[in-house]
Amino acid sequence: YSDSQYVVKGITQWIHGWMKRDWRNNTIKNKDLWVKLHGLLLPGLEWIWVKGHSGVKGNEMADQLAFKAARKKP
Repeated sequence: YSDSQYVVKGITQWIHGWMKRDWRNNTIKNKDLWVKLHGLLLPGLEWIWVKGHSGVKGNEMADQLAFKAARKKP
């Protein structure tokens, strides 16, 4: 589950074209992370977009963890 349409569409749709074109698109940000994420995919894994702050338990927890991590000083 993700509240980011960019992530869901990126990993389910766009990545195939990026890879087919050998990543020759200057608008692709964080290529290293996309490559790593693609390497972690499992057969049958389903990506589901959910509206942010809509009460989806796992998504709310992820948001809280991200917020907490962002507030920590390096």
